Amino acid sequence: MSFRIAACQMNSQNDKDANLETAEHLIDEAARLGAQMVGLPEMFNMLGEDQDTLKGAEDLPGRTSEMLAGKARQHGMYIHGGSIPIRAAGNKVSNTTLVFDPEGEIISRYDKIHLFDIHIEGQKSYKESSKVQSGEEMVTFETEHGNFGLTICYDIRFPELYRALTLNGARVIFHPAAFTLYTGKDHWETLIRARAIENQVYMVSPAQIGSHGNGKQCYGSTMIVDPWGTVVARAPERPCVIYADVEYNVQDKIRQELPSLQHRRPDIYERARQTA
Repeated sequence: MSFRIAACQMNSQNDKDANLETAEHLIDEAARLGAQMVGLPEMFNMLGEDQDTLKGAEDLPGRTSEMLAGKARQHGMYIHGGSIPIRAAGNKVSNTTLVFDPEGEIISRYDKIHLFDIHIEGQKSYKESSKVQSGEEMVTFETEHGNFGLTICYDIRFPELYRALTLNGARVIFHPAAFTLYTGKDHWETLIRARAIENQVYMVSPAQIGSHGNGKQCYGSTMIVDPWGTVVARAPERPCVIYADVEYNVQDKIRQELPSLQHRRPDIYERARQTA
């Protein structure tokens, strides 16, 4: 069994009209390339100052979700809607992934769990929790193309989440991001390939690239990685679409020949945790 999956790279700004128009064109291109499922990057519809994110937040249904639903119906494809700000309690938003089926129905939602609160000497401090409400649930969803896991950006630094998604049946894990240039140049590819290798899953990482209205520089390098850790598709340094064919027979062969998931010793891990 195989199917074609695409990932979109964007340079979103604080102009929702322009961002949505770009996303529509990229989805159209993914459909033209024969993709049955396409993913967008983190905060694809609005990426600017904190106040822009709050101002651009939507309810469900909203303008962005309606656009994505329409495109899913138009092309008869699954759309992973990267992430968008959805209004939450206390003048905050959730950093939310929505997944649409070919009929335009929302079949899955994930709110980002791990929030990016950092201070690096000589770099701009960033506190995502000042405006974003953390999610509380791990999410997988199933289609005729297999079982998928949902994560967003900073989640990639928490391998426990990816192992849990894998043990819950995910064979492909989405990872939309707006990774900073400062961390991305050293960590981006290493982290994605590590999650793919240790869980023997496909990783699909649509990314933001370039300068944004908030002064943030994003690393880009949208990529699709196979369960062996090979980068099977990588974006150039511009907004674009990449794609790859997910080959489950290849994944099965890797898992049979190197059955590391079967060699886990959770009994020992749990005993060590309890005595720590």
